[in-house]
Amino acid sequence: MSDPDLNNYQLSQLDTLEAEAIHIFREVIAEFERPVLLFSGGKDSIVMLRLAQKAFYPANIPMPVLHVDTGQNFQEVLQRRDELVRRLGVQLIVGSVQEAIDNGSVVEPPDGTRNRIQTPVLLDTLEKHRFQAIFGGARRDEDKARAKERVYSFRDEFGQWDPKNQRPELWSLYNSRIHAGESIRVFPLSNWTELDIWHYIARERVELPSIYYAHEREVVDRGGMLYAVGEFITPRDGEEVLTKRVRYRTVGDANLTAAVESDADTIEKIIEEVATTRITERGATRGDDKFSEAAMEDRKREGYF
Repeated sequence: MSDPDLNNYQLSQLDTLEAEAIHIFREVIAEFERPVLLFSGGKDSIVMLRLAQKAFYPANIPMPVLHVDTGQNFQEVLQRRDELVRRLGVQLIVGSVQEAIDNGSVVEPPDGTRNRIQTPVLLDTLEKHRFQAIFGGARRDEDKARAKERVYSFRDEFGQWDPKNQRPELWSLYNSRIHAGESIRVFPLSNWTELDIWHYIARERVELPSIYYAHEREVVDRGGMLYAVGEFITPRDGEEVLTKRVRYRTVGDANLTAAVESDADTIEKIIEEVATTRITERGATRGDDKFSEAAMEDRKREGYF
């Protein structure tokens, strides 16, 4: 007789998402010679690193990690990046936007923001190391342009993305065929939500940079968004410096990423807060997505993640 417990066996939501992501990691490593994992030290990339650990345990993570450093990052995030890389013994490759500015490869915009000029630095770094498959932590719930992505996102020889040229992925079957110079961007977290990420962080006891948790910080209010006063943000004429209790839902450049007012200083409180919000994390906190309705899609067409 069959065991009724086996017949009724079901995976939880998190177990299902984890199993899918691990399957994707293993498929890519089996199919491509030169993979790399984008790793900034933010929450999504840290979850990606944790999944990669699980996918190949007890062996080491079989690929380097890559960070395109704009030179305008939060120090807490860079410290966490370096701590994890050192602990896991993973090779860290850094593509420096500042170096590209210094050698004339890119020109810094007059407003001092570097988000858009990190794309050519990313493409140059990928070409230099001949990476064929690039893991990214993008999720479909983040942005309308993200929602158009497949798990395997085909890029042409110029690193560009065409939303009309996407490969079908029926029954989770992935087409990995590429010609010389082409590449695949891979998104194992595609089907995750921000809430899933936090539930996973809680379950796995993942350590994150402290800025994800509520703390007091000096900020200025610009258009309803709270930017931290510091090296990259200084008060403009007429702006008042406020001390507020805030946290960061996502992290990018310090001069473009806003905080949100919050008392959520534990994972449990953050999960409760995220469960009730109706604004995506990028929509609420990323000034780089406020330039136009299609800001993200425009950057992705150019080669951004």
